[in-house]
Amino acid sequence: MRTAIVLFTRDLRVHDHPALATTCAAFDRVVPLHVLDPALADRSPNRTRFLHECLADLRGSLRERGGDLVLRHGDPVAETIRLAGQVGAEAVALSADVSRYARRRERRLRAECERHRLHLRAFPGLTVVEPGALRPGGGDHYRVFSPYFRAWQAADRRTALAAPERVELPAGVPVGRLPARPAGESPDAVAGGESVGRERLRGWLPVLDRYPDLHDDLAGDGTSRLSPYLRFGCLSPLEVADRAGDRAHPFVRQLCWRDFYYQVTAAFPQLARTAYRAGVTEDWRYDTEALDAWTEGRTGVPIVDAGMRQLRAEGWMHNRARLITAGHLTKQLRLDWRAGLAVFGRWLLDGDVANNAGNWQWVAGTGHDTRPYRGFNPIRQAERYDPDGRYVRRWVPELAAVGGPAVHRPWRLPDPLRRTLDYPPPLPPAGPTPPWLR
Repeated sequence: MRTAIVLFTRDLRVHDHPALATTCAAFDRVVPLHVLDPALADRSPNRTRFLHECLADLRGSLRERGGDLVLRHGDPVAETIRLAGQVGAEAVALSADVSRYARRRERRLRAECERHRLHLRAFPGLTVVEPGALRPGGGDHYRVFSPYFRAWQAADRRTALAAPERVELPAGVPVGRLPARPAGESPDAVAGGESVGRERLRGWLPVLDRYPDLHDDLAGDGTSRLSPYLRFGCLSPLEVADRAGDRAHPFVRQLCWRDFYYQVTAAFPQLARTAYRAGVTEDWRYDTEALDAWTEGRTGVPIVDAGMRQLRAEGWMHNRARLITAGHLTKQLRLDWRAGLAVFGRWLLDGDVANNAGNWQWVAGTGHDTRPYRGFNPIRQAERYDPDGRYVRRWVPELAAVGGPAVHRPWRLPDPLRRTLDYPPPLPPAGPTPPWLR
């Protein structure tokens, strides 16, 4: 009886899972494994809670197919090798990822597999088109989105795979207990898991045609909210793209943006730490009080405060609000984008290295944007995308009694900002660079 291990990382599903489907077809017994890695713990209570719900749902799906999810705690490389010895596995499969940590983990796992005479294979599955599959002439990756989008639309794609009908686990393998479900920090955060994600996708597809008209309406909330399920691999991005259909559709274009940042990160793994744009001059302020006010939604700029309060309540923020809040931090307050990246990284259910860092660098002008000096005036953005102020009044109840466009004017500004209602306000002096950003 031939046995193999499938190491789940952030690909927590059974549908269109190339590593799982291929391994189940090729081996008699398959051990689905997830290792709770202490190196990744405590970065985001919201994502930890979502992850644990995903694991519970994945275990249920595997049990329906005769298998189970084996859970271990510790270093994923050491635990995988240890389990391989216990079950007599001859191969390990996993989904390829692009972050610095994931690539280092795969290199370490490959070295240990070679040392223990195990075959290791990394499969696609985290993107629609694999990072590195599309390359411009004379370059290792696309640095500008538009030509990448054209190539992405024309690219051949693999065929989405059905969930395996049967997963045969070796007898006597201790599967381990599911971790206790933590509370998280955002009281209104959505539940995790492939089952929830697939149900949300089914409910979203019938209103897909409304997306071009509604996706920028802050109060209307006309986006799919599928991003947390894509981030944890509860949904296959390829399956989502296939079911959406038209490759030129604005919603499908957003899936391409996701792939774009993955191929950027694969080529430039230091994206979360270092300016992507060569030769860019970074001249940031470091002001703890201003950063705290922005984080807590008390800047005095209503649309900014509304977005940050939504983030803290839901572990999610409307994409337009992300642009506005990030633009305010970097272009008006002139605070380092890495500080904003860290705040989003703590609260966002969908926060990952590629998309979180790529979008922050785009807004800050240090990334791939061909117009790095562009800015977002939050007052004008609010008047355009929240014209009646419903979004602001929902999240800033202090302004509930303010009617009409006046709700978007700066409010309760501390000195020295109080002297003007014009935007942007003058900036107070800032302190030295904190050690954690040096």
